[in-house]
Order: sequence, then C-alpha cells, then structure tokens
Amino acid sequence: MTRELTIGSFSLGGTNPVRVESMLKIPLAERENCLDQCLSLNREGCELIRAAFPSAESAENLKWLNERSPVPLMADIHFDAGLALAALAAGVPSIRINPGNMPRAGVQDIVRSAREKKAVIRIGANGGSLSSRQITEARGVRSDALASAVEDQLHLLLDEGFEDIILSAKSTSVPETVRANSLLALKYPDFPFHIGITESGSGRDGLVKSAGGLAILLAQGIGNTLRISLTDTPEEEVRTGFSLLRALEMRAKGVNLISCPTCGRKRIDVRKLVDLLAPCIHSLPDGLSVAVMGCEVNGPREAMDADFGIAGSPGGAVIFSRGKVLKELPLEDLPAALLELASDRPTEDGPENCRKKNEKGE
Repeated sequence: MTRELTIGSFSLGGTNPVRVESMLKIPLAERENCLDQCLSLNREGCELIRAAFPSAESAENLKWLNERSPVPLMADIHFDAGLALAALAAGVPSIRINPGNMPRAGVQDIVRSAREKKAVIRIGANGGSLSSRQITEARGVRSDALASAVEDQLHLLLDEGFEDIILSAKSTSVPETVRANSLLALKYPDFPFHIGITESGSGRDGLVKSAGGLAILLAQGIGNTLRISLTDTPEEEVRTGFSLLRALEMRAKGVNLISCPTCGRKRIDVRKLVDLLAPCIHSLPDGLSVAVMGCEVNGPREAMDADFGIAGSPGGAVIFSRGKVLKELPLEDLPAALLELASDRPTEDGPENCRKKNEKGE
C-alpha cells in the first residue's frame, strides 16, 4: 500500500488500480498530430501520456497540447532544470527528471514550483545510463547500481522536503529490472512505482520480454503505473498493457478472450472463428469473458466459467453461457447472436456497470 498521488484527473497508488501509460512518438512541434495521438490513446484507455520535452522552443507547443489533451501529460526532461520549470509553467501536472544530473539550485527551484503547482515528479534511472562509478561501487552488479542510482535521486528530493514522487528503475534486462525494483520496494514501500522493461523490442519478443518482467513485479505487488515499451504504435503499447493486467486479473478493461489451442477433435477452424468474431468482441462490454472452443464435447465444460462461449458442432457451432448450451447456429450468424446475448445480460452485469467497475479497476 503506497501513498496516493493525483495527476490531473486520476489518482495512483493507494487502493487505485495499476495505471496504464504510453508516450507520444512524434515531436511536440507537430501540434495537431500530437493531439490526434492523445485522442487516439484516450480511446484506448491510456491514463497518462509522457511527452519528450527537449528544448525551450517547444514550451508553447507543450502548453497548447496540455490544454487540449483529454489525458494528463508528463513532460520528459533530461539534464536541464530550466526545461522542468518551463514544463511546470506550461501547466503539466507531472514531470520526469533525473535530479542527479541537475545543479542543486535547479533542483530546489523545481521542487518549489512543483509544490506550488501540486505537480508530481517521477524520478528514475535506466540501465543504459549508469556510470562506471555507480557500477564499480555496486561491485559490478548492475541491478544494485540501478537501485542505488534511483535511491540517490530520491534523497535529493527528500532533502528538500518533497515527497510527491514516483520511483522508476528500468533496464532492457528483465532480471536486472526485477531485482532493482524489488530492492527499492523493500526499502521504500511507501512510494508509488512506475515499471517497464525499457527498449524491449518489437513483435513477439518485445511482448514476451515486457510481459515476463512486469508480471513478476506485479505479482509481488510492485507497480502502480506501467508502460509496455514497444517498437510499435503507442496504441499497441496501451492495448498490451491492459491485456497483461487482464491476464493477471488486476483490471477488467476489454474482453477476456479464451480460445483453445485445438486438437484432433476440433470441428471448426478456431483461428478463423476468432477472426470472424473479432469486430464483435471489441464491441462487447468491459469485463466479459468469451470462449472460442474447437468442439462441443469439451468446449462448454472447459470454459464453463466464461460469460459466453462458442464451440464447434456438427451443425456449425453451439453458443453457451456458464457451461450451459443455449442454441446451435451456422457460423455466419454467430457475431450477431453474441452481441444480442450480451445486450440481454442482467443489469447488474450490463455494459454500464462493467464500465463503472473498470473505472474502479475491478
């Protein structure tokens, strides 16, 4: 149970659900494109958007975007305390800095401005930014050096009496990231953590690396915000983040799709059926579980906990709910039938209640 912090329209830490964030992948100079990306990320459920803020010339663009984005922004700043002050003056509710790379007087000015504006500061270190001194002091153990680097930054802010802080220790190495965060969480359990595997890659390898590392941390109760850092669109990062939280039963955004790996008993092409149902599934209320199984023998039983399920049958497919077969239909009628059944759900499990549950992280 960490302290609770507020960034714009949402809170993190405390009893709040793990928040999903991403990062703008275009420069602030492209105002309209940045806003379009913020709007698109909002539709995906993104709760915090980090934006690179590399120069003072972008200050007006940052302010313009901050005033229009439906999702709170976090300005990402390196080295320059003046940029952190400019970001806070632009009204962003959170900034990401490395106070160890800034003069003490600059850190004091940042803390003073953040306190005045009730802004949150995220601090952290990446495996690629560790100095030879830090690694030597940790006797060559990079994870320990990573944790120590974050700890040094934390004390720079605590010494100024500032505590609205998010901690972050990230590396492209899963074991390194897990150990560094575990060490920090044991020592500083009161502070919220942002977690991620930095530069995890693209495609299947990037997804597996991120999911593997973050699942270990989340299972230990470490992580209040997360980003799946992929060489892909930010929307895909957000979708993957929610998929991971859904798999761990920590958030209910989206539909939990259960589909069998198939065997010799299958009566239908399960992959084609999943593709057929995909547009329909994306239209269903948050929190539903939908099963797609290859045969009617095992399908309803193996997926008896699913809200709705479909299994191959001699006549096409059977549709079932909680293990009970409801009807048999030709394949082409399945999407419409599934939508109709979902819309007829009792009120307490209906779309509006699912939305409210998801907002609470249930």
